[in-house]
Amino acid sequence: MSSTPRAWTEPAQRPVPAGAPEPLPEPARDELRLEVVMGALSDPLRMHIVRTLLLESEEFDHTCGWFGLDRPKSSLTHHFRTLREAGLIRQRQYGLERRSHVRVDDLQARFPGLLALVADWQQ
Repeated sequence: MSSTPRAWTEPAQRPVPAGAPEPLPEPARDELRLEVVMGALSDPLRMHIVRTLLLESEEFDHTCGWFGLDRPKSSLTHHFRTLREAGLIRQRQYGLERRSHVRVDDLQARFPGLLALVADWQQ
């Protein structure tokens, strides 16, 4: 993870690498609901996770350990599941680990400008 976040400029979704597993269950683009998305983002840790993926991600997706969060695994599992079920992130199961990335294209289509607000957020 880099020490200085890059400026966020509405990136396109990165292409899915060959051989990537199917995503875990998530809402379809047209099922994304603003109140559910905003509810998921209302927790500062979840906002931090999404913002970090937007500004510092250099690969297709990242494990929970990449974030360097000092939280119990069960707590992180809850936060990542909340983000996935709200439609903010997509997760794929690689063996024993889950990797995540932001659903940029879907969120930009449903809620234009939302990700720019997340990127500008300061804790």
